[in-house]
Amino acid sequence: MSSTNIDEYMPEKLAKAITNPLFPALDSALRAGRHISSEDLDNHALLCDFEVELASFYQRYNTELVKAPEGFFYLRPRSTTLIGRSVLSELDMLVGKVLCFLYLSPERLAHEGIFTNQELYEEILSLADEKKLMRLVTNRATGSDLDKEKLFEKVRTSLRRLRRLGMTISIGDTDKFRISEAVFRFGADVRVGDDMRDAQLRLIRDGEAVVHTQAPSQGSLIPSDESSESSESNDNDTEHNQQEADA
Repeated sequence: MSSTNIDEYMPEKLAKAITNPLFPALDSALRAGRHISSEDLDNHALLCDFEVELASFYQRYNTELVKAPEGFFYLRPRSTTLIGRSVLSELDMLVGKVLCFLYLSPERLAHEGIFTNQELYEEILSLADEKKLMRLVTNRATGSDLDKEKLFEKVRTSLRRLRRLGMTISIGDTDKFRISEAVFRFGADVRVGDDMRDAQLRLIRDGEAVVHTQAPSQGSLIPSDESSESSESNDNDTEHNQQEADA
């Protein structure tokens, strides 16, 4: 077959992209819901170099390759997507909103961008309505020490899932992490306005950070054929239930 005929079916630049040794792992990560930020140097560079071609490639699956204003990439499936989808839980969404709030905070600079699981948990307790938080543990939760311990474990589970989505970067084998710019998936509502941090805080305190996973206006974060529970056990991640509108 002549090169002309090959190019008719696949543009040369797209062929270069998908034959790149990095592409299989990158493609799998995107389909599993991972956000690719500039800290993932090689994969991010590949997406930047072939953004137009790969956007066309994923359109064939009724899925959009999005480059957010902050520079990170992710897949946003349409309702007719051929790539499996799942959604984040309400607590996952809340943790993501608080991570975005911390990303915007002066504390991030003071701590050189590093936080611990405990610091995140304490921030959630200080920002969100405690009764709503306890209901995320069980409807019978009373706010006892045992209930708070269960909530802490659930927050850690949510944080592990968001890490697999590219929202945080672990620091060695510790409970410390850095927050990626990809957390702006949870901050699309605050990209405009005078004070982004105050706007994000209002979302958290007004309960808007906690959304129903089936809300069509919020959409699902990212593609994956895993459910919220199975993705936790199998360490394959998924999409998010954050705003489909990302900007």
